[in-house]
Amino acid sequence: MYFIINLLGVVVFLAIGVLLSKKRKEIQWRCVGALLLLNVFIAWFLTTFPIGRDIVSGAAAGFVWLVSVAYDGIAFAFPDWVHVEQMNFFTSALLPILLVVPLFDILTYIGILPFVIRWIGKALAFITRTPKFESFFAIEMMFLGNTEALAVSTLQLKRMKADRNLTLAMMSMSCVTAALIGVYTKMMPAEFILTAVPLNCINALIVSNLLHPVRVSEKEDVIATLDDNGAERQPFFSFLGNSILGAGRLVLIICANVIAFVALAALIDKLLVLIHPSVTLENILGCIMFPFAWLLGLDAGEAFQLAQYMGTKLITNEFVVMLNVKDIMADFSVHMQGVLTVFITSFANFSTVGMIIGCFKGIVDEDKNDLISRNVGYMLLSGILVSLLSAGIAGLFIW
Repeated sequence: MYFIINLLGVVVFLAIGVLLSKKRKEIQWRCVGALLLLNVFIAWFLTTFPIGRDIVSGAAAGFVWLVSVAYDGIAFAFPDWVHVEQMNFFTSALLPILLVVPLFDILTYIGILPFVIRWIGKALAFITRTPKFESFFAIEMMFLGNTEALAVSTLQLKRMKADRNLTLAMMSMSCVTAALIGVYTKMMPAEFILTAVPLNCINALIVSNLLHPVRVSEKEDVIATLDDNGAERQPFFSFLGNSILGAGRLVLIICANVIAFVALAALIDKLLVLIHPSVTLENILGCIMFPFAWLLGLDAGEAFQLAQYMGTKLITNEFVVMLNVKDIMADFSVHMQGVLTVFITSFANFSTVGMIIGCFKGIVDEDKNDLISRNVGYMLLSGILVSLLSAGIAGLFIW
């Protein structure tokens, strides 16, 4: 029965995308169908097929090992932070970023990561018939994150028409930076984290095709540049120093956001209980998100818990939810663990909207930026639908 509800949920989430589409008659159903079949195959392969499970387990072990290596560097500076029975969130989850982000930047500097992104993007465009740059961008986000992917695509964004810029803004709501995967796997089931990453990538293309279909002519379907426009290459150690400083800023930004959002949520709760003891932010969000959580194939009790976590994630960020559930995940059913983990593994929240708009404001002209700013609701809707679709598709194979 719950499988049927889960399957119905996937259909409902797709139907919402069609119902709220800006140009319903222009939806490219062949493209959407190919992407959907590809995502179902990926979910089945990574969660059910033995080789797929081995790939996910190997990748998870690799990220866990990488984080453990980061602890060696942390222990050199702060041995009393690492050699303890229970490391705090800042040490266990955030400080490893100081190794992981520079490592991915090094892979970018020497050309390995751009090579991988380029060819996976070309393969995706060939299989699904999606525009070349949109396919490339989806893969690029999976490795680099939203603002980083936008930053390295500056020339392309300037040359593209405004409608395609909006498509990329909507897609940017659904990414997750590969450099943070190791951090996530310290708090949530690694196999579900790693399953969510490619599902989000494909679903971002599906949802943008449904909500905001854009016809791209053969003349427009080109990638303008993937380099630095002929700029002189930055010396390696200068580049590495900037990368490490950037990683340090990222650690502080995440820490500051988590503290601020948790504190603000607590403040809102304290104000709400003045109205009535049962009126809390979690309960309000739970009521709003409950129908969608139930459609992921859960009983009423777990669906309401999931709905609360879903709402919290959208208002704050994924780290807040991970902190709340990491010690109680074992109490949930396997299906609940899977759909919860997949849903929260993305940057889809209110603060991401501001980051994306700010990034576009520094890149494209005023007309393009105004179009994106007028469609904030569609950007947020895109992020929510992608997370729901990813959780729903993965949930079909996690029981």
